[in-house]
Amino acid sequence: MNADPSSLAKSQPTKCPSEHPAYAPLQQVRSALATQLVGLDKLVDRLLVALLTGGHVLIEGPPGVAKTRTINRFAQLLDIQFVRIQATPDLLPADITGTDMFTQQSGQFNFLPGPLFHHIVLVDEVNRAPPKVQSALLEAMGEQQITTGGVTRALEEPFLVAATQNPIEHEGTYPLPEAQLDRFMFFVNLELPSVEHERQILDQVLSESGDLSQRCATTALTDRQTILQARQAVQHIFLSEAVRDYIVRLVGATRGYGAGGQVSTAISQAASPRASINLAQASQAAAWLDGRDFVAPEDIATLAPDILCGRIALDYRARAAGTSTRQVINELLEATPRV
Repeated sequence: MNADPSSLAKSQPTKCPSEHPAYAPLQQVRSALATQLVGLDKLVDRLLVALLTGGHVLIEGPPGVAKTRTINRFAQLLDIQFVRIQATPDLLPADITGTDMFTQQSGQFNFLPGPLFHHIVLVDEVNRAPPKVQSALLEAMGEQQITTGGVTRALEEPFLVAATQNPIEHEGTYPLPEAQLDRFMFFVNLELPSVEHERQILDQVLSESGDLSQRCATTALTDRQTILQARQAVQHIFLSEAVRDYIVRLVGATRGYGAGGQVSTAISQAASPRASINLAQASQAAAWLDGRDFVAPEDIATLAPDILCGRIALDYRARAAGTSTRQVINELLEATPRV
């Protein structure tokens, strides 16, 4: 029997998201970024969803497509702590986690927090960081804590890592291991803009360069407390049994289960249960941002490519045939029934 998620949602009425005090400020952030960034609405939505769910975002694209600019503008509109880490091969774990420093006045060692003790952390060109640094980043992303000198310190919420990497250059890079890739909620690929979008970008940059106040002055539209309130509201968005089953069927298809399992012959590494959890949490946040108090199957289908992309690996035959991971995910979505 087919189940309509919207009708199931009526059995558990929740407060309309648009009535929540945190809804309007976050919509203002969304609208402001839409005017400041051309053709990057999907990336903005992924960043907002990650912020509301405790997730992290990996952005991949060629140089000059506004990866760093987007995260900078995003952080400027939020009245929370922001830091940028430029990953290099000589970066040390203590450079990002912090270290114990000897204070001559007190004659004691005191902990000096590193840049990871911020709410939003931009790690530029993360694949240039050596494995030890990636390992330190892994603990912060996965456990929201940092261990140095045998002492474990919790990170303050919200905590979001937005990392970028350049898919073109491979010299002097360290590919991210599967364990770290699995800690990212979203894997967003940015491509070169269309001619129409590039003209808009050109006009916008020239306008900003001619008006220094427009380029530098940015007023925060929301604060930490509002974000935390929104995160609590997102957790109450109704996720019906039908939609939960769809999530499990879709992720299970990457392992050869169900109607979509036939597509998994091209997959050498299937998605982990964390993919199901991220799909569920992200869909609740996406529904909340759209002003709905329930998750629809369409939310899952929309988010799935960016959530599954970095979690599955294709076998050598599929790669040799020129098949992309996103092509396989689209086939999984077509073959897996939603209800």
